[in-house]
Amino acid sequence: MVRFENVTKSYDEGSPPILKNISFEVRRGEMAYITGPSGAGKTTLLKLISLEEWAEDGAVIVDGEDVEEIPEVEVPLFRRKIGIVFQDFKLLLNRTVFENVALTLRVRKDNEQYIRVQVHETLKMVNLRHKADAMPLTLSGGEQQRVAIARALIAEPTLLLADEPTGNLDPDTSAGIVRIFKEINARGTTVLHATHDRDLFRGSGYRVFRIEGGAITLEEGI
Repeated sequence: MVRFENVTKSYDEGSPPILKNISFEVRRGEMAYITGPSGAGKTTLLKLISLEEWAEDGAVIVDGEDVEEIPEVEVPLFRRKIGIVFQDFKLLLNRTVFENVALTLRVRKDNEQYIRVQVHETLKMVNLRHKADAMPLTLSGGEQQRVAIARALIAEPTLLLADEPTGNLDPDTSAGIVRIFKEINARGTTVLHATHDRDLFRGSGYRVFRIEGGAITLEEGI
């Protein structure tokens, strides 16, 4: 589903690359973790997948497409394959839960009846259907993150990218978010979860890739 082939990415000329000649692959339907210290390049790696950043060298292949070859006009269509969950939620605070989740479908001008059905079914998946009319600031941090997950899932992406989605949450709430990701993955969505919190994947049996010093390695014995 995602393959990096000798990818290098730098931000400042003369500084060491944040990612240097890295290669790895996440299989279709897999759930995998990206870990490493703060500033190691976890977010950069996810941005290369979602076309928010571009590699200097090497190839990034997503769902069989070399992203370098995607015409700019087709990038929005390509991004529909990808759902993204952020650490800081990025919800619209002046819109209800329903409106936040519905936004993607309204932007692409889907039928309102279809939107209502999809939003309620997606909120049901994250156990928030009863909060459809609530405003984001009336929700707990865990509930806000579940709204963000529902928003990422509403367009039925084939790939879900999660960038430190539990960084601001307590351990019990974090465990609940991870359970949702596992359920999403069980439905067939590929999930790539970036986190520095080793407790989230210790003993999980999922593959864990570690980024440090510009290199990526597959951790063993997790």
